Amino acid sequence: MPIDAKPSRITSQGPLAVALLYDGLCTFEFGIVSEVFGLYRPEMGPGWYRFASCAIEPGPLRAHGGFTLMPDEGPDLIDQADIIVVPGWKGADVPVPQALCDRLRAAHARGARLMSICSGAFVLTATGLLDGGTVSTHWRYAEALRRRFPAVTVDAASLYREHDRVFTSAGSAAGIDLLIEIVRRDFGADAANSVARRLVVPAHRSGGQAQFLERPVPQRPTGEVAPLLDRMRETLDEDWTTEAMARDCRMSLRTFLRRFQEATGSSPGDWLIAERVEAAKGLLSSDDHAIEAVAATVGFGSTHALRHHFRKKVGLTPTEYRSRFLREERTA
Repeated sequence: MPIDAKPSRITSQGPLAVALLYDGLCTFEFGIVSEVFGLYRPEMGPGWYRFASCAIEPGPLRAHGGFTLMPDEGPDLIDQADIIVVPGWKGADVPVPQALCDRLRAAHARGARLMSICSGAFVLTATGLLDGGTVSTHWRYAEALRRRFPAVTVDAASLYREHDRVFTSAGSAAGIDLLIEIVRRDFGADAANSVARRLVVPAHRSGGQAQFLERPVPQRPTGEVAPLLDRMRETLDEDWTTEAMARDCRMSLRTFLRRFQEATGSSPGDWLIAERVEAAKGLLSSDDHAIEAVAATVGFGSTHALRHHFRKKVGLTPTEYRSRFLREERTA
């Protein structure tokens, strides 16, 4: 626990978030739940989350990495929780105890929100609460989840999904995205941004965003390309033609195109569009910027170009994105 941490159940009065512990616990998945919901955050006020862990089976319990666990409570704590998180599971073929399914169904019936990270989707799907809905999990578990639970639709692409207050997320890092999304819904964009800054991760990635790329993410570019990318991010409104980029790097056009592709995994044009869309998302997250001003600031030049590229990348128009973002923030 960080040196500035204090038990959140003592210092806070907000929703009780509980993480389930089991033998063979996925350590990273549990760690991110504890970090988001359990870390002492006095700047958030007394309404911040209370956090505790609860064992769903008798000990001794072990976690990946050789840890022995000391849970805060036993399974009875599930009956009091407002948020219940399943941080992974023992394996795709490991049965989920019926008693746990019953408890989770009862918690959901009284209004609790249920969440899973990565293989934890097997636990929530076993409750039957996701029948007829869509479930997200790590792409490597998607086929096994489909075979075991034909009553659900498995989304092997999205970062996270929601179905009737039951949230499922993909790989471990996607769990961070889901938890920050929950913070945003509960406490607003400023709180989510604060948590994200402390974790040094993006403040908002929509659940529909793809969970993996078709090609491996390259290492951070070095040499002439890396400084160029930094300059482009700082001056998105400039007319960055491919020829101008090549001149900036003091390369021939042919050499530049090859090295840019090797460094970033995309063409200069595609990379620049993606950066401009991300910058537009940040500006659209408030009422302070007119759509025309957003288009000019990020370098699209016209609202038509902004709408075209934004919808292609995000699946929403800029106006729809802003409306949804602000609506969720105000109803959180």
